[in-house]
Amino acid sequence: MISAFSNIWKVPELRSRILYTLAMIVVVRLGVAITLPGVDPGVIESWLDWRLSDEGSSNPGAAVGALLNVFSGGGLTQCGLFALGIMPYISASIMMQLMTVVVPKLAKLSREDGGRQKINQYTRIITIIIAVVQGFMLARTLENPESAGYLFDGISKFGSLVPDPGIGFQLLIVLTIVAGTMLLMWVGDQMTERGVGNGTSLIITINIISALPGALVQAWEFITRKGNTFGPIILVTLIAFLIIIIAGTIAITQGQRRIAIQYAKRAGRGGRGVQMGNTQTQYLPLKVNYAGVMPIIFATALLSLPAAAFAMMFRGQEWVNTVQVFLSPMKAPYYVIGGIMIFAFSYFWVATMFQPKEISENLKKSGGYIPGVRPGDPTSKFLDYTMTRLTFAGAIFITILFVLPAILSSTMQLPPLFTSFFGGTSLLILVGVVLDLMRQIETHLLQRHYDGFLRKGKMRGRYEKTAQGQVTNKSVSNSSLIYLWVFIAVLVLVGIVAMSVN
Repeated sequence: MISAFSNIWKVPELRSRILYTLAMIVVVRLGVAITLPGVDPGVIESWLDWRLSDEGSSNPGAAVGALLNVFSGGGLTQCGLFALGIMPYISASIMMQLMTVVVPKLAKLSREDGGRQKINQYTRIITIIIAVVQGFMLARTLENPESAGYLFDGISKFGSLVPDPGIGFQLLIVLTIVAGTMLLMWVGDQMTERGVGNGTSLIITINIISALPGALVQAWEFITRKGNTFGPIILVTLIAFLIIIIAGTIAITQGQRRIAIQYAKRAGRGGRGVQMGNTQTQYLPLKVNYAGVMPIIFATALLSLPAAAFAMMFRGQEWVNTVQVFLSPMKAPYYVIGGIMIFAFSYFWVATMFQPKEISENLKKSGGYIPGVRPGDPTSKFLDYTMTRLTFAGAIFITILFVLPAILSSTMQLPPLFTSFFGGTSLLILVGVVLDLMRQIETHLLQRHYDGFLRKGKMRGRYEKTAQGQVTNKSVSNSSLIYLWVFIAVLVLVGIVAMSVN
C-alpha cells in the first residue's frame, strides 16, 4: 500500500488530478470561513466559544446542532457563504431519482439519448428552488435565532446576530445562499471531471472530516476536565473502538451475495444450425447494504422537519417546545421512531430501486439463467427473496449505527460532536466515499502498469461502471493548475493579513 501512494506521483495525469482536487477542497473550505453579509461575526465567535464549554455542550440542542454542523462543514453555525453546503443538490438528486422510478415519463426519458442531460437540468432547477426556500428560512432564523433552539440555542446572550434585519437582509441572504449553492455544485462537477472521485460526495466528506480534529480536542478536554486519571486510556480505547466500527462498516459496505449466472456458449454453426458448447459462469452481485445511507438520511430529515416547521409557524408556543424536546436527539422516542423509519425506508429503497422482474427478463433475453431456478417469474421471485433477506441484515446494521452514538454519549457522557463519528450518516458516507476514491486511484495505477493498493486480490468493484467510479478523460493543464494554486495562495495571504489586523 505504501508503494501505491508513492506511485501516485509518478503518473502525471493522476498527479494533476489530485492537485486540482486539493485546490477545489481549499476553495470549499474558504467559502465556509467567509461570514454571510449582514451577520455579526463577533457574536458568532463568542457563541462558538461558549458551545465548547461544559454549559454549551450539555444543552438539549447540542446533538442536533452537532449533526447539522458536521454536514455543513461548520458553515451553518459559522453562518458562512456555504451555510447550506451541497445538501440542496443532494435533496434534488434524491427526489429526481425517486421520480424517475415512479413517473413513467421520466423513466422513459432516462433511457433515451440525451435524456439523462435533461434530467440533470431538472435536478438543477429543483436545486435552485430548494436553495431559495431554505435560504429564506435561514434568513428568518438568523433574524430570530432563538426560534431554532436546536441550532442557535443561547446565542442571544452574546448580542444581536443580525444588527439590521428586514426584507433587504432577507433578499441578500437568499441571493448569497443560492449563489453559494450553485458555486458548490459547479465545483463538484469540476472535481468529478478534472479531479478524482465524485465531487459532490467529496465535498460532503471533506465537511465531515473538517469537524474531526475539533471533536477530538473537545473529547480530550471533556475527559481531562473531570480530573479522571484514566482519561488518556479512555480516549485511546475509544479511538480503537472507532477503528473497529470503521472496519465493520467497510466489511458490510463491501459485503455482497454473488448469484451464479450461467450463459450457454455458442461454439459455431454446424449442419443443424447453431451448436452450443460449454456454459460460461458469471456472477450477479447483490449488496448486503443495498440502500446505503439513504434510509438514515430520510429518517433524520423527517424527524427534524416537524420541529423546525412548527418553530417557524407557531413561534413562542409551549406545545412547540414540547414537540422539540420529544423529537430531539439523545431522547428515547427519537431513536425508537428513527429506528422504525430506517427499517421501513431500507425496504422501501430496495423495492424502488431493485427491479427483479427487469433483471429476470434481461437474463432470459440474453440466454442466462440461475442454476436450479427456472427462467422468468421463478427467477424474479428468487432474486426478490434473496434481496429481502440481505436487506434485513443491512437494515439491522444501519439501525445499530444510528443508535450507537446516542448510547456512547449517554453512557460515557461524551460530547455529541465526538460521538457522531461512531455511526450514523457521517460514518457511512466517509467509508463509501473513501472506498470509491481508492478504487478510482487504483484504476489509474493499474492502467499505467503500477501496483494498486493491494498487490494480491485487487480492490473489489474497481471496474464497476457507476457514476462515481467512471474515470473521465478531462484533466486540467499544468499552467492552469499553477495559476489556480497561486490564486489560492493569494487568498490565504489576504485572509491571514486581515486576521492579524483585526
